Amino acid sequence: MPSVATSTKRLRKLPAVSPHALDWAPHENAALPVVGVAVDFAAGQEVELHSHAQCQLLYAVQGVLEVRTHHGRWLVPPSKAVWLTPFAQHSLHMRGAVRVRSLLVNRAQLAAAEFERLPQRDCVMPVSALLRALISEVAHWPVDGERGRREQLLVALLLEELGLPDEPVFHLPWPENLRLAQLCEQLQDEPGSLRTAERCAADLAMSSKTFHRHFEKATGMGFGRWRQRARLLASLPLLLAGRPIVEVALHVGYESHSAYSLAFKMQMGVSPSRFVAQSRTGET
Repeated sequence: MPSVATSTKRLRKLPAVSPHALDWAPHENAALPVVGVAVDFAAGQEVELHSHAQCQLLYAVQGVLEVRTHHGRWLVPPSKAVWLTPFAQHSLHMRGAVRVRSLLVNRAQLAAAEFERLPQRDCVMPVSALLRALISEVAHWPVDGERGRREQLLVALLLEELGLPDEPVFHLPWPENLRLAQLCEQLQDEPGSLRTAERCAADLAMSSKTFHRHFEKATGMGFGRWRQRARLLASLPLLLAGRPIVEVALHVGYESHSAYSLAFKMQMGVSPSRFVAQSRTGET
């Protein structure tokens, strides 16, 4: 079961994994610009669909966190974080044991200039070593504690760091059409599947041309590009678990270590081994 840490108290067990298992009321009603929580989850746990009235930053200091919304999914390692705008409906899925640090940012408590620097849409952002330390620090502050000069300065620095550009490569667009969504679910669950676009079209009783047109309209991406991103994102938990790169490559549908590494570097900007090193040290 998940556990919650606040201030210097020991982690305590939560009774469930619904969003109501953690009482968010004190955090959502706090007259502070930023409040946070620290929650540890076991592998495979999920948090049901919910939302918050504030902006939210979701970050895993360990493990891979999958954040799902109606229009897409983000699969993020410890070198990245998900930013959600107010009232964004989302659920959480743990790809292995995950230590989540979550911050709520209250727009009403910010100066106009501070708010304008923050992301204005749901996205993934890089987490530098500095931002990682700031998130971990603020997430453990008691929600009803006083904020002195030190805390105010740390929050100001945190807000400055949150203005970094987003990284869309970690976002997997999701169709609202039920049949296409079911297909995407199957492909995400079986990244090494050899089903071709033609086979997918036939399964949906469509011509290949119609399938490609509908898929791109529903996701904003061509089927081949979407599938490549899905495979690369599916490989992240395996990489961070220490699996050999060639084993990861074959599992997610690539024919060789080199083919996978090339695709990975083109999409992520670094090699798989470098990505793992960055995720473990909090580099960007």
